[in-house]
Amino acid sequence: AEQLVETGGGSVQPGGSLRLSCSASGITFNRYCMGWFRQAPGKEREAVGAIGSRGIVTYTSAVKGRFTISQDNAKNSLYLQMNSLKPEDTAMYYCAARGPRDYCGGSMLAREYNYWGQGTQVTVSS
Repeated sequence: AEQLVETGGGSVQPGGSLRLSCSASGITFNRYCMGWFRQAPGKEREAVGAIGSRGIVTYTSAVKGRFTISQDNAKNSLYLQMNSLKPEDTAMYYCAARGPRDYCGGSMLAREYNYWGQGTQVTVSS
C-alpha cells in the first residue's frame, strides 16, 4: 500500500529554519509526481511547491527564495528546506504524490494528488 510519512516539523522563531522530510513506501518516485502542501487553521490547503518532470520545481510566490524542495529517488524521500521562516508559514505541512504518471507538470492543485501523508506541524512564533 502507498504510504507517505512526514517528519521534521516543530516550533521555531521567526527567521529560523526547518527541514521537513517525507518518506514514501509503495511509491516509486520516478513514476509519481511529488509536492508539498500546507494548511493553516481556518484556511484552505495550499501548494508550497511541486516537482515536475526533469526536476523543475514550481513554488508558490509566498515561499520563493526561502524554501527549497528536493527529492532523493534512491531513498524514496522528498524534502522541504525552509529558511527565513515567518509567522505566516505556521501550518500543517503535507507531502503528496500523484500517479503513477509518465509526465509531471508540477501541478499545484491539491485535488490532483491522490496520496497524502498525515502531516507535520510547523509553528513559527517568537
